[in-house]
Amino acid sequence: MITKCLFPVAGYGTRFLPATKAQPKEMLPILTTPLIQYGVEEALEAGMKNIAFVTGRNKRSIEDHFDITYELEDQISGTSKESRLHSIRELIDKCTFSYTRQTHMRGLGDAILTGEMLIGNQPFGVILADDLCVGESDNVMAQMVRVYEKYRFSVVAVEEVPVGEVDKYGIISGEQLDDEHIRVERMVEKPAPQDAPSNLAVIGRYILTPDIFEILQNTPPGKNGEVQLTDALQTQAANGKVIGYRFQGRRFDCGSVDGFVEATNFFYARQTKTP
Repeated sequence: MITKCLFPVAGYGTRFLPATKAQPKEMLPILTTPLIQYGVEEALEAGMKNIAFVTGRNKRSIEDHFDITYELEDQISGTSKESRLHSIRELIDKCTFSYTRQTHMRGLGDAILTGEMLIGNQPFGVILADDLCVGESDNVMAQMVRVYEKYRFSVVAVEEVPVGEVDKYGIISGEQLDDEHIRVERMVEKPAPQDAPSNLAVIGRYILTPDIFEILQNTPPGKNGEVQLTDALQTQAANGKVIGYRFQGRRFDCGSVDGFVEATNFFYARQTKTP
């Protein structure tokens, strides 16, 4: 059973300035629910009750969100508005939350390594809240847990992207095991289209085995001078220990304005759809 999920939330969210000048991008709402809450709900549904955050400056509102607000709750107690807090209360009751800070923005790999003290020596999930995922039956992280239970290797969620957009993602190639699973042989961080090994992009869902921490410690800075998780996963992939999983569902890139608006429209239509 995988019980821990790590959320790297230290980034600046520059694509949403000025909205993110003083608030975390992860707290931007899709309808009335912040992005980060969707991610934690997904983790809990996948059996991960221990939620670990790697935060940074100006991220205090994330901690406050997953805590009791006594003054607010007292004011709306007994009113119709009280039910609006049901979803977050459920998370507070069922999950434990821990936090540490990434003091310098040195890439996703460094953020994962910073979270080692919160994870320990066990496999764990990673969710990037920018990617809002909607599963077809089970949610994406729950699907990936089953993949991990089958192979016992690190698992990365992948989907096809237009060739012209491969330079925005980590791109994989490898041995096709079946329609959904690929044994990853090569991973490249944000390649130029002519250098990409495929158009299969890694999105913000991972299950990582604990040896990733030692690999990250020995991974030199890569693209943009950052410690890239993709480079560390390539080390595992060279030993046949990474599985790419074509998940069942839909992903919204809420790190972009277009994807954020698309997600908002999707959830609004789903909410207002006549049964």
